Amino acid sequence: MPMNTNRQHLTTILLATVFGSVPLSAESDSSEKESFLPTWKSLDRYECPEWFHDAKFGIYAHWGPYSATMASANTDWYSTNMYVEGSVSNKYHVATYGTLDKFGYKDFIPLFTAEKFNADEWVDLYIEAGAKFAGPVGEHADGFAMWDSSITPWNAVKMGPKRDVVGEMEKAVRKRGLKFLVSMHHQWKWGWYPTSDKTTDASNPEYAELYGPAVPKSAFGKVDSKGKRDYMDVDPQPTKEFCEEWLGKVNEVVDQYHPDLLWFDNRMSILPERYRMEMAAHYYNQALEEDQQVVLTYKRPDMIYGSATSDLERARMPDTFPEPWLTDTSLARSSWAYAEDLEYYSADRLIDDLIDIVSKNGCMLLNIAPKPDGTIPEEQQEILRGMGKWLKLNGEAIYGSRPWLTYGEGPTVTPVGHLSDIGFHGFSSDDVRFTTQGQTLYAIALGWPESGKLSVKALGQGLSSDAIKGVTLIGHEGEIKWEQTVDALEINLPENAPCEYAYVFKLAR
Repeated sequence: MPMNTNRQHLTTILLATVFGSVPLSAESDSSEKESFLPTWKSLDRYECPEWFHDAKFGIYAHWGPYSATMASANTDWYSTNMYVEGSVSNKYHVATYGTLDKFGYKDFIPLFTAEKFNADEWVDLYIEAGAKFAGPVGEHADGFAMWDSSITPWNAVKMGPKRDVVGEMEKAVRKRGLKFLVSMHHQWKWGWYPTSDKTTDASNPEYAELYGPAVPKSAFGKVDSKGKRDYMDVDPQPTKEFCEEWLGKVNEVVDQYHPDLLWFDNRMSILPERYRMEMAAHYYNQALEEDQQVVLTYKRPDMIYGSATSDLERARMPDTFPEPWLTDTSLARSSWAYAEDLEYYSADRLIDDLIDIVSKNGCMLLNIAPKPDGTIPEEQQEILRGMGKWLKLNGEAIYGSRPWLTYGEGPTVTPVGHLSDIGFHGFSSDDVRFTTQGQTLYAIALGWPESGKLSVKALGQGLSSDAIKGVTLIGHEGEIKWEQTVDALEINLPENAPCEYAYVFKLAR
C-alpha cells in the first residue's frame, strides 16, 4: 500500500539519516495478484508480510569451508585475505599450510567435513533460543554452494561434506514450524580471488569455476590515494557470464527450496540493474504460485526503496521506522565464522540489542559460527539458551508487538551507519524501551536501577495522554507500587529482580 504523505516524509528523513542519501521510490501498481515484472515500478508492489513483522528474531549460520581454516578472527574473509601478501591471514596460512601455489583455498574443502552436522539438533537449539525464522548461508563470497547445485560442481553435495546442507536445514526448519531463510553473498566473488596472480592456485584455469575468471585486482574495488579500497567501484564490471551465474544460483535456490526469507549481503550494486530486478521478480512470482508470503532483504543502495525490506549490517535505525526492517548481527564481535579466539557478546547485550531493534519496528537476524565438523560451540549454545530463557518469560513484549509513540528514553545514543555496532558498548540501567500489544504498553528497563526506583519520563502526565491504570512486572508475583506524576511514571522496584538482563513492566491503559 502506498504510504501517506507524512509517513513517506518520515521514511525519507530516516533513510537519509542512516544511509546518507534520499531513497528512490516508484509509483505503486494497484494490481495485487498480477505477476511481477522485472521493473522497479512493478517491484514497488512488494509488501513485507505480517509473519515477519510478528517474528522479530531469527538465527542463521556462517558455515562453510572457511570454517575449517582454524585461523584467528575474521575467518569469513580468510579466503581472500590469505592471498594478500603480508596480511595476518597470509602469514598464518603460509606458516601453517604452506605456499599458495601448493595449498590454496580449494584445499580447505576436504577439511570441511561436517561429520557431526545434525540439522534437527541445530533447529532444536534455535527453538530453545526463541527464534521464529532460521536457515543457512547458501553461498558466501568464496563461491562454494551449500546446496545440490547443477550450476557449479563446487558444492557441498559433490565435495566436502557431500550433503545438501540447505536442503537438510529446510526440512528441519519447516518440520518445527519456523520460517525458512537462505542468505546469499556470492556477488562478492567478483575479484575476491587474485585470479591474475600466477604465484597462486587462483590463477589456474582448472579451478576457474571456483575462483572465477582472470581479472585484475581493481575488479575487487579501486584503491584511493590513502590505500582504501572501494568494493562497490569495480573495474572491470562483472561479465555477462558472471551475472548470469549469479542469477542462476539464486533462482536455483528459490525453485528448489522456496525460502520464506531470501537475504542478500551488500555489493549487489556492482551487477546491472536488470539482474537484480529479474532476481526479485522471479522470487516474488514463485511465491505467488506457491501462495507464499515472502521477505526479500537488501542493503542500501542495492535495491530501490519499496521493492524489498531494508537490512542493516551490525547497525540499527536511530528511531522508529514506518516499515519493518532487519538488523543482521552476530554472536561474536570479531568474526562471522568460526575461529579459535572468538570474542563473544553476552546474552545480556544481545537481548538489549533485540529490544532496542524491536522498539524501532525492526527484527534481528543473529548469526552463529559452528565448527567445521558441524557442532555448535558450547559458549554459543549457552548464549542462545540465555536469550531463550529471557524470551520464554518476556516474549509477550517482543513477539507480535508494535512500536509505541516513541521507541524509548535514556542517556545512551546508539550509533548509526554500516558496522557501527562493532564499536558500541551497550546500554545503561537508565535506558528504557517501549513496545505495545493492543491496549497494553510495555516499558522495558535495560538494567536494574540501583536506586530501587524506575522513573519513566515519557509516561509523565505532562507528556503522555496515556492514563496508566495498572503496573505489573513480568515474572514477579506480588504488587508493584507506582505513581503517575506530572513528570514521570514512578515505579518502586521489588527487592529481587524477576529474571536476568532486561525487565518488562506491563502497563494497563
